[in-house]
Amino acid sequence: MTGATPARRREFTAALLAAAAGAALLAAAGTRDWATAEVAVSGPAAAAPVAVSGGDAAAAAAAMGPAGLAALAAVVATRGWARRVVGAVLAGFGAVALASVWQGTRTGTLSRLAADQVAAGGAVDALAVSAGWPVSAAAGAVLLLAAGAATAVRGPSWPGMGSRYDRHSAPRAVPGGDPAELWRSLDRGADPTLDPARPADAPPATGEGARPAARVTHDNARPQKES
Repeated sequence: MTGATPARRREFTAALLAAAAGAALLAAAGTRDWATAEVAVSGPAAAAPVAVSGGDAAAAAAAMGPAGLAALAAVVATRGWARRVVGAVLAGFGAVALASVWQGTRTGTLSRLAADQVAAGGAVDALAVSAGWPVSAAAGAVLLLAAGAATAVRGPSWPGMGSRYDRHSAPRAVPGGDPAELWRSLDRGADPTLDPARPADAPPATGEGARPAARVTHDNARPQKES
């Protein structure tokens, strides 16, 4: 994340946390009971207690939890316009979840779902709606919507995954930009393994690990025989 200002890093982190929290709330709310009811059936049988879960009342909202987590991973992995598109998709997930929660908390919807769970059919005598989990699901949907909207607007300016390695992973250019120039430089006696920023007439390195240049002496030279 090098090259990004602290403010943009904070925006990026806040959007990721908001999206993760929203997806987690939607996934958790989908597994909890949103309403309980007493369904009266025909005949002498007593009223049957029935519970309606969030997955039944707002199936689309429950599905947006895992989908939001997948989109969150895409936000981290993308950049530029691709991240903007992912942000719009994430905002769409939040909007769909919010509409599903609103529809799933209607009295008529919950009563119908409760009655459908009784095989003999019947009428709902008492319906109690839990406020906690539907409100949590609505909050999760709002968080997804807000995080997606922020990503669609501000996402291209946020840091991207792996950007710190871009400068160091680029291959070194061939001298002159032409492979044939490499052979010509070898013919001229140039060493292509040297740092191009280092002058050609710079003295050799003498630090640790540098091999000293071999010295040629004539001490051991064998004298030639006189004819």
